[in-house]
Amino acid sequence: MIEFWLNSRSGVPPYLQIIQQVKHAVLVGRLKAGDRLPTVREVVSQVAINPNTVFKAYRELVHTGIVEMRPGLGTFVRDAPKVIAPADFSALRRSLLRWTRSARQAGLDAAAMEALLMATLSEDHQMEEGTA
Repeated sequence: MIEFWLNSRSGVPPYLQIIQQVKHAVLVGRLKAGDRLPTVREVVSQVAINPNTVFKAYRELVHTGIVEMRPGLGTFVRDAPKVIAPADFSALRRSLLRWTRSARQAGLDAAAMEALLMATLSEDHQMEEGTA
């Protein structure tokens, strides 16, 4: 089961942090189809957060189709997307670590690296769609 953590200094609203953590856990295979998410009460006691914030995150995850709520049973991961093979994931992670070190040596901080990555992803997406 996933354990949530919140970074109060990130500037990202807590409900979005929960959503991001679930999405990442599904993508890397830590959460699989059929896995149950912690109950709202469990999350509240774990990270000292307002229950409505957890409800908001879970509702958004349901809306996007990542999880489903089963009345009386809990919230469960739906059919997860294809998971990256552990060897491929490890190789990609090592490559990304090399990139972050290079970026840091070039003078970029975490915010600049994130901005560059997001701009590159957007550009790649536009090229795939043939709109660039």
